[in-house]
Amino acid sequence: MSVRNDLVMLILYIYFCYRDQIVEMFDHAYGSYMKYAYPADELMPLSCRGRVRGLEPNRGDIDDSLGKFSLTLVDTLDTLVVLNKLDEFEDAVRRTLRDVRLDNDVVVSVFETNIRVLGGLLGAHVMADMLRQRGERMQWYRDELLHMAKELGHRLLPAFNTTSGLPYPRVNLRYGVLNPLSRTGTESDTCTACAGTMILEFAALSRLSGEAVFEEHARKALDVLWEKRQRGSDLVGTVINIHNGDWVRRDSGVGAGIDSYYEYLMKAYILLGDNVYLERFNTHYNAIMKYISQPPLLLNVHMHNPTVSVRSWMDSLLAFFPGLQVLRGDLKPAIETHEMLYQVTKQHKFLPEAFTTEFRVHWGQHPLRPEFAESTYYLYKATGDPYYLRVGQSIVEKLNAHARVPCGFAAVQDVRTGTHEDRAQMTVSRDTLFVLCLSTCTFCSLRRTSFTLTSTNTSSPPRPTCCLSPCPLHSPPVGGIGCNLGCGLAFYCLYCLAGQHDPVYLMLLCNSFHQCLSFNEAHEGVYRVKLVAEVTQTPEEEVVPLIVQLISPPYLGRTVLTAGPAKFGMDLIKQEHGVKGSIVKTSPYTACGPIENAQELSGHIALALRGDCMFAAKARRLQEAGAIGVIFIDHREGSNSAETPLFQMVGDGGSTADITIPLVFLFSQEGALLTSALEDHNNVDVLMLPKERQLGKTAR
Repeated sequence: MSVRNDLVMLILYIYFCYRDQIVEMFDHAYGSYMKYAYPADELMPLSCRGRVRGLEPNRGDIDDSLGKFSLTLVDTLDTLVVLNKLDEFEDAVRRTLRDVRLDNDVVVSVFETNIRVLGGLLGAHVMADMLRQRGERMQWYRDELLHMAKELGHRLLPAFNTTSGLPYPRVNLRYGVLNPLSRTGTESDTCTACAGTMILEFAALSRLSGEAVFEEHARKALDVLWEKRQRGSDLVGTVINIHNGDWVRRDSGVGAGIDSYYEYLMKAYILLGDNVYLERFNTHYNAIMKYISQPPLLLNVHMHNPTVSVRSWMDSLLAFFPGLQVLRGDLKPAIETHEMLYQVTKQHKFLPEAFTTEFRVHWGQHPLRPEFAESTYYLYKATGDPYYLRVGQSIVEKLNAHARVPCGFAAVQDVRTGTHEDRAQMTVSRDTLFVLCLSTCTFCSLRRTSFTLTSTNTSSPPRPTCCLSPCPLHSPPVGGIGCNLGCGLAFYCLYCLAGQHDPVYLMLLCNSFHQCLSFNEAHEGVYRVKLVAEVTQTPEEEVVPLIVQLISPPYLGRTVLTAGPAKFGMDLIKQEHGVKGSIVKTSPYTACGPIENAQELSGHIALALRGDCMFAAKARRLQEAGAIGVIFIDHREGSNSAETPLFQMVGDGGSTADITIPLVFLFSQEGALLTSALEDHNNVDVLMLPKERQLGKTAR
């Protein structure tokens, strides 16, 4: 996966739950690097010293990420701000400006240098600028990191000097590619991910610096990959010739060699607002789900003959894909594949680099990859199911038990024996989108900036997006990405507090077919991320409104509350006279644990608060407790049916045939009327039925 968030960003994804433990782990890893390795690129955690390229035995392609530019320091900069280590951040920025050189006579990976060093510099610049604008820190900062990023961008540009526009896989930082002193330029091939994982950083650099050349080259490379896809299957291969665009390896999957190409298409749409990227992603995604996805497995196929799998094993990099599916709103296959991966980790402590369809080890290494943790995080935010917190906790515990050493955390050489490698791969970077979205106005300015690009597909330029007020660091969420009404897909980049002064990134998202939400609703936190799993509405299906009508004295049918339906449980439309009963508040109110007042609920209609777990999980518990129906009340303060479209509650990705009681949903204001009535009168009888069959004509 391109966003090489290794150990520390892996930790960050579950930071909000195990904050103190996670911060201690970060301090152990980063502190060990600074004490034993800096200014080297990487820490050797078993030897307790830095790895300097040329002074240690050559490791082949692995060493292409080392450019004698204090890689780990640069890669960690913005993480320090996210963890609120502002003193350390300011010190690290000063060290970077003082010590880091980008003109070294070293051949480096274009891909790794882009996502880790260029991305690190850009992310740190955005953070430094935010702190400077607050007026409390970094007042001395004058965009020096952005100037360094621009210098590095120009040092990477020679890689794109090919006939096709696809970049060389390696570049000499000082001499480029084709210079006689460069020691590179003989390559003919590159991986699809290597060529297709430049747009976020390069576009951000263009729009921050005003130089369009970076975005032009990154987009041209994506254009070539799109044009070279197999038109019958809409799949791409793993390795491509950079000069003529012919496919060298034609196996197609979502793991190593291709993974971040798909990821960057989706995130380029989020960051830049250009529909072309979303259209391409959706085309590829449909092909993936048709040919590669064999739930819960994701198997490589031949791009020209995609009905036949070409191997019986999977690689660990595909573990990012469930998280990407959550971003798209396709929850069920994400849950299935994630669970398969979790079963593999339970057998082997970590995900092996490759494993068979029978979950046996194919390659035993585990270099502390973060992809499985990232998908776990997204699934927790989408479902609210504490199951994924437990998965996250197990990841942390296994890291401490099996990867922690006195000088940091060491990669696992073989998951079967638990032996370590003298390698930390401390790629602490975040994806560029993560950091840019922390600053609403930085994000919006990127979206508003557009260039006359020279690449082949420019029919849909980036669309301007309105910008909210600045998003001050360590404040509640205030903004994000607006809706693309054309496809019904909305993304909101937000961040919020996990604790006092501890910001945790939240990607608030809607399902592909959900109604888009306004910025004001985003500001109020409408729907949060659990919307993806809990509601569904397509343009073709009408949501039939239901009601909760208070029929006992003193209401006598005069108070009628508009309610939303569920796609599971009893169909109230088919119940001629609706369902009648007295209401009882559930304990606990969220119904996400053992029901404490089951005897009181038996034979009554339960009131339960939305949140913390899925609607289906609540319904099962309450049905088992004897409730004859459930009224779910929105936990978002101030929501109401007059301003927010109704939606249909859906299940949890599995069968809901066992749930037979009726279920309805009330927004917060309507729910408050109902709970107030219950507080004023010990016995409140209600009738749940379709709105068109209400008793009387008054509706609230």
